[in-house]
Amino acid sequence: MPTVPTTDDIRRIGELVDVVRRLRSPQGCPWDREQTHASLRATMLEEAYEVLEAIDEQSMPKLREELGDVLLQVLMQSVIADEAGEFTVGDVADAVREKLVRRHPHVFGSTVVSGADEVVRNWEALKAEEYGRESALDGVQRSLPALQWAWSLQRRA
Repeated sequence: MPTVPTTDDIRRIGELVDVVRRLRSPQGCPWDREQTHASLRATMLEEAYEVLEAIDEQSMPKLREELGDVLLQVLMQSVIADEAGEFTVGDVADAVREKLVRRHPHVFGSTVVSGADEVVRNWEALKAEEYGRESALDGVQRSLPALQWAWSLQRRA
C-alpha cells in the first residue's frame, strides 16, 4: 500500500517551488528568466522521453532523476504562468485533483465497476462529456508523433 504524503513531502515540494521562483527572480539566473512557455516546449518533451527510457531500463535511480526533471518543467511552466497572472502552481494541483476525483466516481462516489476495463470506459465517457466531444476522434492531440497519433486514433475507434 502506498504511503500517504507527509508534511515533509509537502515542505520539500514547496522548497522546490521557492527555488524555481528564485531562479526566475531579478536576482536569479538570466537563462531561467528568459524562458517562456514556448522556449521550454522541446525540453518538456525531451524530459518525458527520458522518463520513458528510465522505465524501459527499469532503473529506479534514473527514473527518480528524470521524474524530477519533468516536475521541474511543470513548475517552471506554472511559475511563468503565475508571473503573467494566468494561474498558479496551486491552481494546477487543484485542477488535477478535481479531475481525478471527478473521473473516479467508483472511488469518490457511489459508482460500482466490475474491473479496470470498465474504469477506462467510464474515464473516456466522462472525458468526452466534459469536453463536449461528439466523435471518438475529437481531442486526439495534433502534436503527437505520427505513430502515437495513429495509435490514439485506433484506440478510440
